[in-house]
Amino acid sequence: MTEPDETLLERARNGDRAAFGALVQAHYPRVRRLALHLTRSQGEADDVAQETFVRAWRAIERFDGRAELYTWLYRICVNVSLNLKRSRRREELTGDDPRLEKPSESSPAADPATMAMQSQAYATLSSALNALSESLRVTLVMACVESVPYAEIAQTLGCSEGTVAWRVHEARRKLRDALGDEWLNTLNPTGDELKKGGASGR
Repeated sequence: MTEPDETLLERARNGDRAAFGALVQAHYPRVRRLALHLTRSQGEADDVAQETFVRAWRAIERFDGRAELYTWLYRICVNVSLNLKRSRRREELTGDDPRLEKPSESSPAADPATMAMQSQAYATLSSALNALSESLRVTLVMACVESVPYAEIAQTLGCSEGTVAWRVHEARRKLRDALGDEWLNTLNPTGDELKKGGASGR
């Protein structure tokens, strides 16, 4: 049976690398997915996820357990991602965005016209997401894509739940102004998630 996080954490604090490895295995997919949304690059997401766990290992003795482990990891991941973004040169953005799940070409409903429309919609959504400020984009991704509860987002980002709610509302408003509901409706389920938010984000 898989040991609970609390047990693995206690062992990791005592220098047990195998226990920390088990924590990495359990939490890596979520951390890497968040890094992908923040960096917009497969390679950089891998680098950020790796650096997140390197930093977590170095600081594991200081983790007091008052926050959920993944909340603590998310905070590290956000900091590493934003630091990376600030240090790199601004890149030209394209519609080939690894954050967004592309429609399957093997789908029975797929046809050239529909695929072209969806491709344009993905490119437009990507540009609209990139136009958001860092604080709005990070908050929106955590709330509406990762379905992190507002209380945990507030703890991760060091702000109030009211600020989180305002940021999500403002980000959605900006996306609606930029895209219109017809663009969001084209992207299913991504568009629905961006309009409604995660179930546990309220």
